[in-house]
Amino acid sequence: MRSFVALPVVLLAASALASLVITVPLTKFQRTGAYLKGAPDADRARAAFLKSRTTSGPTTVPATNLVYVRYTTSVGIGNPPTYYNLLVDTGSSNIFCGTGIPYVRTSTSIPTGEAANVIYGSGYFSGSEYLDQVILAPSLVLKNQSIGDALYSTGFEGVDGIVGVGPVDLTQGTLSPDTNTTIPTVIDNLVSQGLVKDQVLGVYFAPATNHSDINGALTYGGADSSLYEGDLTYVPVTDTYPAAYYWGINVTSATYGNYIVIPTSTAGIVDTGTTLVVLADDFFSVYMNAIPGATFDSNTTLIEIPPSSIPSMQPLNFSIANRVFTMDVAAQLIPTDQNIAWGGVAGKQYGVVTKLGSDSGQGFDFIIGQKFMERYYAVFDTDANRVGFAQT
Repeated sequence: MRSFVALPVVLLAASALASLVITVPLTKFQRTGAYLKGAPDADRARAAFLKSRTTSGPTTVPATNLVYVRYTTSVGIGNPPTYYNLLVDTGSSNIFCGTGIPYVRTSTSIPTGEAANVIYGSGYFSGSEYLDQVILAPSLVLKNQSIGDALYSTGFEGVDGIVGVGPVDLTQGTLSPDTNTTIPTVIDNLVSQGLVKDQVLGVYFAPATNHSDINGALTYGGADSSLYEGDLTYVPVTDTYPAAYYWGINVTSATYGNYIVIPTSTAGIVDTGTTLVVLADDFFSVYMNAIPGATFDSNTTLIEIPPSSIPSMQPLNFSIANRVFTMDVAAQLIPTDQNIAWGGVAGKQYGVVTKLGSDSGQGFDFIIGQKFMERYYAVFDTDANRVGFAQT
C-alpha cells in the first residue's frame, strides 16, 4: 500500500501537446466518539435512494451521507477566494458550500435567480444558485461555475459541502423553476474552459492511520501513474438501470474461497460516497455463512466475525473485465482500534462487507465503496464511458 504525502499540486505532462494531469491531496475527514455508528445503515439508505431514480421526469440527486467518514478536498470559491472543505462524491454532480463556513459573495458571484434544492439519503440542502469562480487547484481556476449556496441544510456536520463528480445527468431536477436543465459539472467545465483535455478523474484512497490523515489524492484530467502499480483495467459503464445512471459497472462474478458469492454478471456502482462494500442481501448471506460463526450485529449493523475464525478466512475476489480484484483478509476487517468509532464493543471483530437491504436482480446489486478503493486506484472516464482500477 503506497503512502501519500501532502505535496504542492503535481503537474504532469507527457509532451507539450499533452493535457495537464493535475493531482491534489485529499484529507480523510473523521470525527471523535462513535461517529461511524450508523454508517452501514447510511450506506443502505443511500443505496435505496440511488435505486429509486427513474426516467420519469426530474429527480433529486442522491449523494453522500456526510455525518460519517469521508474524503475532503479544499476548494476556493469567489475572488478573493474563501476556501471550503468539500466532500468528494462520485454519486452526485452538484457543487455547493455553506453548510459549515457560510458562502461569501464577492465580485465574481452572479446570482442566477434559480433555487437549488437537493435531497439526500439522510439530509438535504436548500438555497440559491450562483455562478462563481471556483479554484480546484492553483492551475485549475474555473469561471462561472454553478454552485449552490446552502441556506438551509441537515446532515453536513463538520464539512462545508460537496463537490460532486458524477455524471452530469444527475444535476437534472436540482434547480427551480428551471427543473429540466442540467448543470455543467466541474469536470465538464475543466474541459470546456481548456484547463484539461480529458474528462477523466483519478481517485486514490488509503486507509487512515490517524484523524484527518492527508492520505488520498484527486487527479483531474487523467490518471496519476505514480499512485498505482501495473496497468489499469477498464470496464464499460453498464447498460443496466438504475446502476447506469451513476458510475455503474458489471461484476462478472465474486467468490469467497470456494464459495460463489455472485454467480453471474450483475450490475452495481462504484461510489466514493459509500463507506463499505455493500452486497445484495442474498449475496451477503453467502459470504457471511461462509465464515464460521459470523453474525449480523444489530447494534452496529456490521458483520461480526469470531476471532477464532479469522485465521481461516479466505480472500474475497471480484472478477471485473477478465481480471480478479482481491480483498485479502486484512482488507475485509475493520481495525479493532476503530471499534468505538463504529459503535462497537472493544475486543470484537467487525468486517467491511455489509448488506444492501434488498436481494439481487433489481439492476443495482452492489456498491464498491471506499473500503475497496482504499486497495485499488479508481479512474472515472467520462470520455470513454468507463471505470478503471489498478493496484495501489
